[in-house]
Amino acid sequence: MNSDSGPQKPDAGAIIEVRVTPNASREQVTRDGSRFVIRVTVPPEDGKANKAVTRLLAKALGVAPSRLTLLRGATGRDKQFRLD
Repeated sequence: MNSDSGPQKPDAGAIIEVRVTPNASREQVTRDGSRFVIRVTVPPEDGKANKAVTRLLAKALGVAPSRLTLLRGATGRDKQFRLD
């Protein structure tokens, strides 16, 4: 029996700070110090902007959108994501 097959502690993942501008004229991802600045063309209604932000951030990081979890800021411009 392999001793490494037991339950493992889940990794906390990386925390990513994001500043969002909805209703922008074009979609763009840039950096401002330690946080990402993301501009999306969709309005901030019914979670559309959050979905667009998640998609753009995942693309910029080169990961699947399902690996990102919105931790804070669902209704604000400053958001915090966890990358699993």
